[in-house]
Amino acid sequence: MPLTPEEPQIHESAQGPRATAAAGRPASTPRPVPGPRSAASPRPGSPVPGPARPAPPAPRPRPGAGQSPATGQENRSDQRSTPQLQVIPAPADGALDAAEEALDLLLESGRAPGDVLVLTTGDQHPWAAHELSFGEAAYWAQQDTGDDVFFADASAVEQAKVRPVVIVAVNGGSDETAARALPLAMARAGALLIVCGDPERVAALVGAGV
Repeated sequence: MPLTPEEPQIHESAQGPRATAAAGRPASTPRPVPGPRSAASPRPGSPVPGPARPAPPAPRPRPGAGQSPATGQENRSDQRSTPQLQVIPAPADGALDAAEEALDLLLESGRAPGDVLVLTTGDQHPWAAHELSFGEAAYWAQQDTGDDVFFADASAVEQAKVRPVVIVAVNGGSDETAARALPLAMARAGALLIVCGDPERVAALVGAGV
């Protein structure tokens, strides 16, 4: 498929009650590690979601699964359409910041937090590292609730469930790990896969597997 680096401008049609924009912060400032929270609590540093939103779609072919996030038009097919791929250029040490900026834009455009899965190929997102400190079972249970953004390591992508949007931050890790994760991330993206990383590296990884 064509691979065209794009600026981090995510075009999304409204999918439900609009989420409030995240508080402004410099891209280089990491989000604070959250304290213990229930599965339904908002993502640390994220906009507070509005009324309860529907759970993410089941991982199976369904009408509207191929809907384009930019135009809202359906691509009718007997099977789920291939998700749109968007690459956001970023160095490895800035890929996670770029992924969070893309996430903020998605939420501002009306995407429900539970629609989004964020994967990291290098260091884990602080939220994931913190929640895993309470145990694997409690951590993965939060994915099952489907009412908030879920962060996971790319090495565990096989345990991730299908969500309309998947964001991959190529923030380190081996090429083997990233090359394996990208096609699996594509398979879990219902409408849109966003990859944040060095364009040349991403192009090589995409050519190798996606």
